[in-house]
Amino acid sequence: MTGKESIFRDRKQGERKTRRAIIKILKTQGPLDSAQIANQLKLTAMAVRQHLYSLQNEGHVEAEERPVPIGRPAKHWRLTREADQFFPEAYAELNVSLIEALRDTFGEEGVEQVLVSRCARQRKDYAKRIRPTDSLEKKLKELARVRTEEGYMAEVRSDKKGSYLLIENHCPICAAANACQGFCSTELDLFRSVLGQGVEVEREEHLVSGDRRCAYRVRPKIVKSVARRGSSPTIKEGSGVGY
Repeated sequence: MTGKESIFRDRKQGERKTRRAIIKILKTQGPLDSAQIANQLKLTAMAVRQHLYSLQNEGHVEAEERPVPIGRPAKHWRLTREADQFFPEAYAELNVSLIEALRDTFGEEGVEQVLVSRCARQRKDYAKRIRPTDSLEKKLKELARVRTEEGYMAEVRSDKKGSYLLIENHCPICAAANACQGFCSTELDLFRSVLGQGVEVEREEHLVSGDRRCAYRVRPKIVKSVARRGSSPTIKEGSGVGY
């Protein structure tokens, strides 16, 4: 290999690495303008725009214009469905074919039984890592780690009101979930089970419904205690402990 060929190869590898970094940022953070991406990658906005235009030509990103207080509208970039190829899909076509075969052979009840069995196995596996005596925050962080290992690119964010947002930036079984909504309902049941009876879990964003990710609001349950005669009712927060 000549010196020029080596330089060309290294440059191409660098471009691929930068574009994968841009794709990952858009996957986890949603639509951003080139300046916001450039700030995170320590590059110039012009350099990032060149990469974005290349990704756009390949069909992996698209832009939408948003008004700004002064000047021309700003372009905010987001991923297209074509970009899903950069993230793991757990045997998408095979999963869909198996679901259709189960439905044809055993009907909807048969499919439901399989999903219940799958959920029970997951619950057992998760329970080995998420201890009932742990705090809610610790449980959520471990749950996010488990889900990330399974390909969901999960993270946890907290707010000042004492609630948390469990975010899954990717769904490795998206094709199967589109073919059978039971995957999503059993997933919600799974989270409620492993986090404990004193915890509320509600889905706020749903990838299958058109959102860019799945997100779950998690908070301790508010339990109203029975007031004694002549006293005011008191409100206690659920501990979030126990299955």
